[in-house]
Amino acid sequence: MSMDAAVVSGWTEKFGQLCRQVATCFGRKDLRRRAEWYLHGLLGRVDRKNMWQLAEYLGDQTPHGLQRLLDRAVWSADDVRDLLVGYAREHLLADDEPGVLVVDETGFLKKGVKSAGVQRQYSGTAGRIENCQIGVFLALASSRGRTLIDRELYLPNTWCDDAERRKEASIPPDVAFATKPQLARRMILRAWSAGLRPQWVLADEAYGSDSKFRRFLESKKQPYVVCVRCDLRLWTESTGRQRVDQIVAEMPASAWFRHSVGDGAKGPRLYDWTAQRFGPPTDDGLIHWLLARRSIEKPEEIAYYFCLAPADVTEADLANAAGRRWAVECCFETAKQETGLDEYEVRSWHGWYRHITLSMLAMSFLAATRAEAAVAEKDAATQKRATARSR
Repeated sequence: MSMDAAVVSGWTEKFGQLCRQVATCFGRKDLRRRAEWYLHGLLGRVDRKNMWQLAEYLGDQTPHGLQRLLDRAVWSADDVRDLLVGYAREHLLADDEPGVLVVDETGFLKKGVKSAGVQRQYSGTAGRIENCQIGVFLALASSRGRTLIDRELYLPNTWCDDAERRKEASIPPDVAFATKPQLARRMILRAWSAGLRPQWVLADEAYGSDSKFRRFLESKKQPYVVCVRCDLRLWTESTGRQRVDQIVAEMPASAWFRHSVGDGAKGPRLYDWTAQRFGPPTDDGLIHWLLARRSIEKPEEIAYYFCLAPADVTEADLANAAGRRWAVECCFETAKQETGLDEYEVRSWHGWYRHITLSMLAMSFLAATRAEAAVAEKDAATQKRATARSR
C-alpha cells in the first residue's frame, strides 16, 4: 500500500468510527445514513457547501434529502453536541492538560427578515452593522488542537414578542430573551457538566466587562482572563474607584515587560505587558489581577484584562493565557473555510442548530485527525534522531 493510500485508508477508518458514534443520535437508519452523507459533504472538496452543491457532490439529483435532514426529520442537535464535546475531550486533551475554554461570537450575513434571529445589528465579522444572525460559541483549545464545542443563537428582543415571526421560524415557546453573556454562561455550565475543567476561561470585552459573567466564574472557582473596557472601574486603596486605563497609565515604565505569546501568521506575537494584583486572595486562594497589553508599533493601542488566577501564577503566565484567546478566531476561520459553518440555507431555529452542530462536528474530526498526525510526526522525528545517535 502506498503512503497516500495508507493516509486515505486511515482517514476513512477514523471517519467510519465517528459515524458509528453519531449514529446513536439518530433513531432511523435512513437518517443515520443521511447525517453521514452530510458530514462527508461538509468535509469534501466543494466550492460552496450549500444544499445544491452538497447534493451534487454526494450524487443526489436534488437537495431534498439534505433539506429534510435539517428541517422535518426528528433528531436532536443537542444530542450531537453532547457527543461532540466528549469527542473533542477525548482527542484534543492529554491526560495532564485541561485546556482552555474561549467564548466569542460571530456573525452570519443574511438577506431578508425570515431567518431566526436576523436583524440589523453589529457584526464583529463584518466590522459594522449588517443584516445578520449572531451566534455565540464556545471553543476548546489545547496544545494538541482547537475546535468549537458549543453554540447558541442570539435572539434579539425584537423577535421575542413577535408571535407570528417566532412561529414562522419555528422558535420554541420556551425560548426567551437572553443576553450574550447569559448564553455564554449556559455553554460553560454544560462544559463543566461534561467533565471539562479548563485551566482558564477566556473572553473578549463584551463578556469580560459584564460583572455578572465574572461573578459567575468566580462562584465556581474558575480562573479566567477576560478583556474589559477601558472605563471599567476598580477599587484601589490610594485613589478609591478608578478607571483601568488610568491605573495602567500611572504604572512606571519599569513595570512593563516584552513578551511573545506564540507565533502568528506574521511571526512571533510580541507585545509589551504589565500586570498588577488587586485585593487580598479570595477564600479559595485565588488572586485578582489587572493585566494590560500594549502594541510595540502603536503604543497608544492598549488592551485591558481582568483576571482571576491561582496564587502561584506569574505575570508571564497571564500574558500567555490572554494570548490563547486567538484560538477561537482560528476556529471560526477553519470552520467557515473548511466545513461550511456559514454556508447554510435554512431559516428555522432548529435548522440553524442542526447545520451548525454538524459543521462543528466535522471541524472536530479535522482537528482530531490533525492532532493525531502531529503526534505521529513528532514520534517519527524522535525515532529518527534516536536512530541517528545510535549509529
